[in-house]
Amino acid sequence: MEKIWLKNYDPRVPAEIDPDRYSSIVDIFEQSIEKYAANISYINMGKSITFAELDTLSRDFAAYLQNSGLKKGDAVAIMMPNLIQYPVALFGILRAGMTVVNVNPLYTARELQHQLSDSNAKAIVIVENFACTLSEVIKNTAVETVLLTSIGDMFSPLKKVVTNFAIKHIKKMVPAFDLPNAKKFLVALKLGHGQPYQRPEITGEDLAFLQYTGGTTGLSKGAMLTHRNIVANLEQTSNILENVIEPGKELVVTALPLYHIFALQGNCLTFVKFGSPNLLITNPRDMPGFVAELAKYPFTVITGVNTLFNGLLNTPGFADLDFSKLKFALGGGAAVQRPVAERWQKTTGFVLLEGYGLTECCPTVTVNPPQLEAYKGSIGMPVPSTDIKLVDEEGNEVPMGESGEMLVKGPQVMKGYLNRPEATAEMIVDGWLATGDIATCDEDGYFYIVDRKKDMILVSGFNVFPNEIEEVAAMHEDVVEAAAIGVPHDVSGEIVKLVAVRKNDNLSEKDLIEHCRKHLTGYKVPKKVEFTDELPKTNVGKILRRELRDK
Repeated sequence: MEKIWLKNYDPRVPAEIDPDRYSSIVDIFEQSIEKYAANISYINMGKSITFAELDTLSRDFAAYLQNSGLKKGDAVAIMMPNLIQYPVALFGILRAGMTVVNVNPLYTARELQHQLSDSNAKAIVIVENFACTLSEVIKNTAVETVLLTSIGDMFSPLKKVVTNFAIKHIKKMVPAFDLPNAKKFLVALKLGHGQPYQRPEITGEDLAFLQYTGGTTGLSKGAMLTHRNIVANLEQTSNILENVIEPGKELVVTALPLYHIFALQGNCLTFVKFGSPNLLITNPRDMPGFVAELAKYPFTVITGVNTLFNGLLNTPGFADLDFSKLKFALGGGAAVQRPVAERWQKTTGFVLLEGYGLTECCPTVTVNPPQLEAYKGSIGMPVPSTDIKLVDEEGNEVPMGESGEMLVKGPQVMKGYLNRPEATAEMIVDGWLATGDIATCDEDGYFYIVDRKKDMILVSGFNVFPNEIEEVAAMHEDVVEAAAIGVPHDVSGEIVKLVAVRKNDNLSEKDLIEHCRKHLTGYKVPKKVEFTDELPKTNVGKILRRELRDK
């Protein structure tokens, strides 16, 4: 379709960007650490490090990786919540010319084994709180190097000892594990400090991330994101944001996990490029603690999902914070709800912007301009160098104002899915990526999501695909078949509901939920179970989930 949105672009925002302006993410990183060496890069639980310290630590880790038998292009996993160790490991892996595999630390053994095996990860950096999960599956993977870190490892010596002792021995938050060949992350950094580091030649086509997304087959797929993909998306978004952001003088609140593509790109990488610190929130579920942390810092930007903003608004003390430095808040991952956006603006005095993206696009596709004066229910306009068209079921473009599936083309579109050429060919045709979302576009070039073609369920911004839930449910000996659907929920946007046909009437809702809990991450576990004698199906036997939702 014609790029009608360009007429409403800020005059300072270009229609096109140069995806090859930087050769790699490492190129951007090196320029930032030189330019902003004395600036704070990350803050977590009272501890902060400068860009110069991030430079040294990540260089040491890169040297360790290069001298431990790993080679350029090898996949290295990171499995931890938001801690300073995360960016140290992340940039160390990238500087070594290797590929980052982000892993949700709450994964079950089954989920972890699939991701490590599929990515062929050779090493993993993991917080010891979750090492018990790794110890269950490591023998079934290619992982040879395990680097353990504790939550307090980056703190001052005394605070480190006290914190790690309390977590392990008082709070009992570190289950027993058996990883005899594991090495301490801090030891690796110390060893790397005395080893040579050779900056590899990294091109735009080299893989930067294997970012896993849910799959309709029930198994997550590794989106291959190249350095060029990531650099392009950084250029696309920073060209919009740089008109309101002052390099070196912002502070972004990072409560979403860095292993999630939204926080990875929108917070971690973007604000390294802008030379400004990320305030890392390790446990945003502790809302009173979160608000107390916000009270300590003059934050200027905050990102999150609808449930996070809603949670803050309903936490005592949040409305009393000083919002005088705030420039904008950005919501993504799931639809921002109008009541939440309106209450946010009333409380803070600033608009809650909304953007749209997906893992396969690094992730940003559209965003509202920061100068927006009020919430408008739109996902915004396409970022520079991005084409969008809306098509009907036959692939024909729909007339203006009508709804159609949104297809995206641009330099941020992934290389494809690792080891899944058929899934890649189904997702990307002639460079156009099928989002599976039904949208409309107004005459000003603003897009609106009206429905999801896919059966994906969105729980607090995280994708949950029904097939995976159904596969796990079917593992129970008393389940004949099952269908998973999303149902509205005030807090998380949606929750998973399972409709099942059972063999044994003694099988209870509680029994089936507990069975799922053993094999699925918490947000994927069904919160409701309904038993039925028969599931609605097409004439070829495909379950009609939409009919279940309509009921």
